[in-house]
Amino acid sequence: MGTHANEHGLAEVFASLARELQAESGPEETQTRVTKAAVDVVDGCDHAAISLVRRRGGIDTVAATDDVAVQVDRIQYAAGEGPCLGAIAAHEVFLIEDLATESRWPAFSRRASDETGVHSMLSFRLFVREDTMGALNLYSREVGAFGQDDHAVGAVLAAHAAVAMDAARERRHAQDLDEALQSNRRIGMAMGVLMGRGLVTEEQAFDLLRRASQFLNVKLRDIAEQVIDTGDLPARRAR
Repeated sequence: MGTHANEHGLAEVFASLARELQAESGPEETQTRVTKAAVDVVDGCDHAAISLVRRRGGIDTVAATDDVAVQVDRIQYAAGEGPCLGAIAAHEVFLIEDLATESRWPAFSRRASDETGVHSMLSFRLFVREDTMGALNLYSREVGAFGQDDHAVGAVLAAHAAVAMDAARERRHAQDLDEALQSNRRIGMAMGVLMGRGLVTEEQAFDLLRRASQFLNVKLRDIAEQVIDTGDLPARRAR
């Protein structure tokens, strides 16, 4: 359970968290770190999860501190209602002080209370980017666990989370693009090797690489590396 810090101490906590999030290797690790931070910095938070809406519809829990958080999320998705979905749709913060008596989402609240032991919830919308909507969900086993200070701290955490997740996605995209460019260069070199060995055109050279990749069930880039290293297609060497 998180311990409440004074304003100065909290600023230091978030400064340290920002550095940690920046150092994470990818979106998945960043999201997991955010959920752990929620339990550390928000008083009363026992479980935390991040939900993201898929581009083609539907919603997934992409990070969670434990199975309880995942279970509560899944009950919301199955019911089609709840504070998480409300936060995403209405761009607002939603608080539940006691799931057992909550009336706004009856299909969700009673089942979640009975099956998970969670009583209090606090959900913040994550403003990641226009094509990515999500929510940071905080859960507590206690009734009335979240006060105004927790609301404020959670809002700051959600803002940090959104920035960090967006940055992590950008880093991953740049990484993937760089790997694709490197792969294309190696494939181009392999095509040059094949074109230099025989009477094949650029299109035919690429087709030879592609067919070898499919026949051997090996990635096209790996076939290209073998051609560069050996000067020939692996299928030819096998014959």
